[in-house]
This record gives sequence, structure tokens and C-alpha cells, in this order.
Amino acid sequence: MAKKSSKPKQDEKPVKKQSKKDAAPKAPEAPAPKPAETPSEPKKIDLDKPAVKKAIDEGLAVLKDGKSKADAAWAIYGRLKDEDKDLIVAAFIKGATLTEKGALTYWYNCKRKAAKEAPAK
Repeated sequence: MAKKSSKPKQDEKPVKKQSKKDAAPKAPEAPAPKPAETPSEPKKIDLDKPAVKKAIDEGLAVLKDGKSKADAAWAIYGRLKDEDKDLIVAAFIKGATLTEKGALTYWYNCKRKAAKEAPAK
């Protein structure tokens, strides 16, 4: 049985794509609506507050003791649970050596864990 070559035969003409000139004219698109909240500058987070520094140091100490990043994040969250989410995430990044995405995940998990434990107390 003969093999088919992968090259097109010379007799066959390649199919031409429709050029932009031949395309039907489109109606001009309306500009996309802007989101309601577009901050011009990212929110500045102050990690120099004494309570935040203490939480970060506690997280680093937990890691130094050989415990997990989750334990470090939980220690930080315990001190900063009443603070803004962005501040806690930034503290997780610095004090539990997490990435931005990882810190956000840990924040969510700590928040859920705290909500579960609250009714039990």
C-alpha cells in the first residue's frame, strides 16, 4: 500500500481566506462599559502598625518552630481577624511566606474556620 504524501498536490489550489476588503462592513462597536469601581491607585496597606508587626513576627516564629504555613496563617489571623481583608492577606504574604493567591486562599480558609469555631465557644 502506497503512503500518502503530506504535501498537497500541485494540481490542487490552496483555499484562499476571505480578505478584509471582501468582508461585510461591521457596525462600529460601542465602547465597553467601565466597571463601577476603578481605583486609580492600589490601596496602600500599612504593615508598620504594632499589632500587624507583632502578628507577622508571630507567624514567622511559628514557621521557625517547624510548623506549617497554615499554622502560621492561623496565628496571624487570630491577631488580625478584625482588620481589613487586604491587610490580613498582606500580613500572610510577609509573615507566612505565602504567594498572593495562596494568601487569599488561606484568608478564606481561616475565615471559614473562625466562623465554625465561633458558635462552639
